[in-house]
Amino acid sequence: MAPHTPVLFTSVRTADGRTADLLTAGGRIAAWDPPAGPAGPRAGCVTVDAGGALALPAPVDAHIHPDKTTWGGPWLTREPAHSLRDLIDGDVRSRSRIPGSAAERSGALMDNAVAHGTRAMRAHVDVAPVYGLSAVHGVRAAADARKDLLDVQIVAFPQLGLISAPGTTELLVRALSEGADILGGLDPLGVDGDLDGQLGFLFGTAVRENVPLDIHLHDGNPDGVRQLAEIARRTVDAGLEGRVTVSHAFCVADLAGEELAATARLLAEAGVALTTCALGADPVLPTGPLTGHGVLVAAGSDGVRDAWSPFGDGNMVNRAHLLAYRTDARTDAELTACYDVVAQGGAALLGLEPSRLAVGDPADFVLVAAGSVPEAVVDRPVPRLVVRGGRVIARDGRLVG
Repeated sequence: MAPHTPVLFTSVRTADGRTADLLTAGGRIAAWDPPAGPAGPRAGCVTVDAGGALALPAPVDAHIHPDKTTWGGPWLTREPAHSLRDLIDGDVRSRSRIPGSAAERSGALMDNAVAHGTRAMRAHVDVAPVYGLSAVHGVRAAADARKDLLDVQIVAFPQLGLISAPGTTELLVRALSEGADILGGLDPLGVDGDLDGQLGFLFGTAVRENVPLDIHLHDGNPDGVRQLAEIARRTVDAGLEGRVTVSHAFCVADLAGEELAATARLLAEAGVALTTCALGADPVLPTGPLTGHGVLVAAGSDGVRDAWSPFGDGNMVNRAHLLAYRTDARTDAELTACYDVVAQGGAALLGLEPSRLAVGDPADFVLVAAGSVPEAVVDRPVPRLVVRGGRVIARDGRLVG
């Protein structure tokens, strides 16, 4: 199927339970139930039978570490870890035991993500003196090889520390001209012990290089909330509203009542977005109250079968399920909201044109065996079809063509 060939998907189930035909043309949703006839819009189309499958907007992975993955390779035995520093140090030691280049391993994970519907991902890639920029180059090569299947943003991420790891600041700046799109940070207090030093470098560089920021923040309260407030303040002062993300933000998960509401208002007014990953025992953001106050929240896979965790698969339908499970979503509205975080929240965070399956939207969607969005979130069906720009790129969890 050539790119942007008009395609008529017949017998598509919609979110409100109807069955309709969906026409795509020029990479966009052209019409629902277009009229028949020899001179009508259906004439000359390729026809694909959806078989009653439910159409869902394609999900987005807003936080993933593809350079660390062992996806497609041999099993990695992981070391015990009792702190963030243990995990970081174990990750460094494991690199010598992981075969394959960053391009090969991240590419294999990208293929699996695409085959399960992922439209785009924000990839956090380690930058440190011990690694140089090899991981950035590798992930960029993998992304470029799949540019017709997947949009990839690369964050230059100082996993081993920024101020506390001499030479890292220079590498981060270089990374922005050698494949990275976004500047990353990590626990200014918990890892670097220097709030002003790290944030001063990050915001100064972001303004000078005209790039967004995405800062990992694992620190809990009260240090976490103090850092979050300072990030919000500096965002406004630097004129970076809408261009700063805080990933994980575990400290927010500990808040409730007016303290949570006040923090949410602060973030919303500053245009600071949050990402959550619904991992294991880690705190999960209260997505409902945050989005209710206008905070942009997206979700991601985080690490996938790497030295940090044996779990993960890059499947964002599965991640919507985990988010719903961890936040105790029960009603149809709550379950649907979890999918919206994964699809619409992720698209907004990455600055993508929204795909809500309305006429004129990008024709980026998945077709799954489910009667409704809540059912899809709970059952996690493998997509029958993955469609990008109106073109079928995967069937039943496997890439085609």
